[in-house]
Amino acid sequence: QVQLVESGGGLVQAGGSLRLSCPASGSIFSINDMGWYRQAPGKQRELVAVITSGGSTNYADSVKGRFTISRDNAKNTVYLQMNSLKPEDTAVYYCNAEIRAARWGAFRDYWGQGTQVTVSS
Repeated sequence: QVQLVESGGGLVQAGGSLRLSCPASGSIFSINDMGWYRQAPGKQRELVAVITSGGSTNYADSVKGRFTISRDNAKNTVYLQMNSLKPEDTAVYYCNAEIRAARWGAFRDYWGQGTQVTVSS
């Protein structure tokens, strides 16, 4: 019954900013990597950014220098600060987390339902 719920999406003008949040709830023993993906119309889902449990990060080339991923382990939450938004950033953004639901279990991927980000020119 692990659940991730994204929030913070919306409609913004090019050059604007948004901050996405995604807390994980339910049966959680531990969380490994957390990340953000996006899917634009007619395209496959792509990795935006990922952050490890230790704080190491990786970004898609298209968002480097503009987006920042972070996490609050005490709150089981991953964030995505998006600055200098461009129309090509328009997509549904999904959070992802590798979660071990119980001490006897294995890590597996969990996904949120997605939040729409629309950037107009």
